[in-house]
Amino acid sequence: MNADVIVIGAGIVGAACAHALAQAGRNVLVLDARIGGATGAGMGHLVVMDDNPAELALSRDSTARWRALAPHMSNDCAYSACGTLWIAANAEEMAEAERKQQRLREHGINTRLLDAAALARAEPALRKGLAGALEVPGDGILYAPNAARWLLAQGGNAIRIEHAKVDAIEDDGTLRLADGTRRTAPQIVLANGIEATTLCPELPIRPKKGHLLITDRYPGTVHHQLVELGYVTSAHHSDGDSVAFNVQPRPTGQLLVGSSRQFDTTDPAVEAPMLARMLQRTLDYLPGLANLNAVRSWTGMRAASPDGLPLLGKHPWREKLWLAVGHEGLGVTTAPGSAHLLAALMTGAAPEFDSAPYAPRGLMEMA
Repeated sequence: MNADVIVIGAGIVGAACAHALAQAGRNVLVLDARIGGATGAGMGHLVVMDDNPAELALSRDSTARWRALAPHMSNDCAYSACGTLWIAANAEEMAEAERKQQRLREHGINTRLLDAAALARAEPALRKGLAGALEVPGDGILYAPNAARWLLAQGGNAIRIEHAKVDAIEDDGTLRLADGTRRTAPQIVLANGIEATTLCPELPIRPKKGHLLITDRYPGTVHHQLVELGYVTSAHHSDGDSVAFNVQPRPTGQLLVGSSRQFDTTDPAVEAPMLARMLQRTLDYLPGLANLNAVRSWTGMRAASPDGLPLLGKHPWREKLWLAVGHEGLGVTTAPGSAHLLAALMTGAAPEFDSAPYAPRGLMEMA
């Protein structure tokens, strides 16, 4: 197959880009180094986020695309339309839940406010005394590694996968592989997460480490994805370590527990103090977790841009190169919207929402 496009990276963003480009009639070669990344390490949440209008537009479009794909996905993608409960711990946070509901309603997103009694009925395992919650029933979760493989498989003969490490992107856009061979195509998409900076050191991307823990099987303990309303402040804090309450009910009956953030480290080791801090935050909301058995904990590296938005579009000066990087902790959520936006730009079609906020920006000039 003579490729029209080469996609570097077969994680959820790269797979979604290959899928969207194949749908647009392009023959795609996907190069993947098989070193693992954020797709295999993350929570796999599909959640509308409204920290700013651009984030809302991208996550709204993407979650709608996931819901459309869900009936066709293989069972091992583990899609679950569990919805999200944004938990308000006090009256101040409940007022923020009401403001959040108004913002989402203005964009046609279905929501429901729960008072303290309704929250207790919906999630009895939560501690007493919480003020309430905002329910977003259109949110969901999936198992991202299998979803990425499923997206690639949908391309049929239009998508070919080669397991190879790209060592360099040459000035003319040719890719030099670790084995010394070269690959070229009219367009190249860089979509390999934090590893993108090894090929393009000018990218304004920093690693943001996260810890996760999963329990044994306790079906029915939690019914929705549970997130504290303070999560947004924690998730987008520019510097310093932070934790926030975030628990998912996996279809297996297990509980997946997050969330922590640490900047500027690529050490994959599980750090006991950070894990303990994260679990203590979880116990503040879900005290019964103390009686459950944990089976595994691990870490992953998110690729964070300075403003929290991905870089989607043509590289300013590298020939043939397009960017789909910097998704931070929303790569699984926003993969399909990012991919369709990029595919539209690459094929000359009209994007379905404004692409300007995601245009590559902040790149360092290279000597």
